[in-house]
Amino acid sequence: MTQGVRYGDQLVRYTVRRRTERKSSRVAIHVEPDGRVLVDVPEGASDRQVRAAVAARARWIHGHVSAVRQRLAQVLPREYVSGESLLYLGRRYRLKVVPGTASPPGVRLRGGYVEVAVERRSPTLVRTALNAWYRAKAKALLSARLEELAATLRWVRTPPPVRFQAMKVQWGSCSPAGRLTLNPHLVKAPRECIDYVLLHELCHLREHNHSRRFYRMLDMHMPRWQRRKSRLDALAENLLA
Repeated sequence: MTQGVRYGDQLVRYTVRRRTERKSSRVAIHVEPDGRVLVDVPEGASDRQVRAAVAARARWIHGHVSAVRQRLAQVLPREYVSGESLLYLGRRYRLKVVPGTASPPGVRLRGGYVEVAVERRSPTLVRTALNAWYRAKAKALLSARLEELAATLRWVRTPPPVRFQAMKVQWGSCSPAGRLTLNPHLVKAPRECIDYVLLHELCHLREHNHSRRFYRMLDMHMPRWQRRKSRLDALAENLLA
């Protein structure tokens, strides 16, 4: 349910998510990479309590939402032409479109370039080839790293099942049954940011919420994870494009 509170002459809109599994009485406020404000509350929290909690942090929320909007305004839509900047494992590459090649299309790293061989200069063909390449890289690299991290956690006996799905605002999720969903665009991020997302979802196998206990687990296994999250959030608009 979307609601709003006033901050000066601005209306701060937020979506309330009532969590039956949330044991803490604390209201948790999140500003997503796309600027959405999500408020996680216990099932029994009243609208008045939620509104008061949001109003108390309205200045903080407004500042973060404004920063997201400024970043979004600087991101230009992709044209999938030679010379554009691409990201892979946190490093920037230049796109080089090589037309006149027999199908199927092919993608390879060569020096500081991502070369995409296609039949003709078509943004649709280039985008399709790049998405398939990113997905294949994500399946191989993220799956291997997930197994490595899972092996260090005592509550994970075997690596969880994983599927890959492109998402606009999420890097990953964990179902109640313990199945992880990872965004293949994550393979564009620096390795330290990838590790943060993977550990975050692995912690959900034990604590399927964002309680204080969940964050204590993150703190224990990845001190200063907030720095990695902030870096990932700052790159989100480019990574998800």
